[in-house]
Amino acid sequence: MPEVVIDIKDLKVQYADTDTPALNGINLSVEKGEFVGILGSHGAGKTTLCLSINGIVPNMITADMYGSIQVAGEVPPKIPVRELATKVGSVFDNPEFQMSQLSVFEEVALGLQNLGVDKEIILDNIGGALEMVGLKGFEERSPFEISGGQQQRLAMASALSMKPEILVLDEPTSNLDPIGKEEVFTVTRKINQEEGLTVVIAEHEVEVIAEFADKVVLLENGEITKMGTPNDVFPDLVNKQSDSGVRVPQVTEFASKAPNKFQGSYPVTLDQAVESYKK
Repeated sequence: MPEVVIDIKDLKVQYADTDTPALNGINLSVEKGEFVGILGSHGAGKTTLCLSINGIVPNMITADMYGSIQVAGEVPPKIPVRELATKVGSVFDNPEFQMSQLSVFEEVALGLQNLGVDKEIILDNIGGALEMVGLKGFEERSPFEISGGQQQRLAMASALSMKPEILVLDEPTSNLDPIGKEEVFTVTRKINQEEGLTVVIAEHEVEVIAEFADKVVLLENGEITKMGTPNDVFPDLVNKQSDSGVRVPQVTEFASKAPNKFQGSYPVTLDQAVESYKK
């Protein structure tokens, strides 16, 4: 039986200065090695869900939390964020906000040093993390003198150096150009497929989610309104895009306007569209 690494039941999160919950009755199970895409319009609850998984809510951002949440065998509200970081790595939308050191090496080392990890382990972990994200050889560079895509990959290396089981990314490409986005998505796919890390990513790039995700979760007003594979979720949204605030992949939109060309199916990736069109 597959190992469940994130188990959320009836989770409700409400911030003190709001009248309505940011999350309301969330039930979500994520298996080890899964790639899970979180979709939703602005204010749907994507960030709060990510911050609940890594413990920042309610440990660093105060909120009332009800229900149950277990992540990698831990209960996030009951463990310090710095300790949970050894099991749940986090990457946010603006990489510069995560940078504080003078060199790439020091940036990746910071979290490990704060935990008092032995020097030999730190050196080994840094080397492996930088190689994993394609930044080997950047050790002496300033984090503020590399490209946005490289900065985001550096943020990923900092998280990966802690050897987490899960990587949570909250809109990691929202501030990047197309090249930077491609860099981040390529690394994310690599660590999921080759390293076996569980990935939870909140993202607006639906084409990437359609191609990579095992499971898609649609949030609307703090509630999960749809969950399943990309082929389950996106075709059902074709006529509901304006309501959900989430667009469907362009190829799905195209197929919906020419159903006879695709045997009545709604492909979600280009490869699926080509295969369906050939038939």
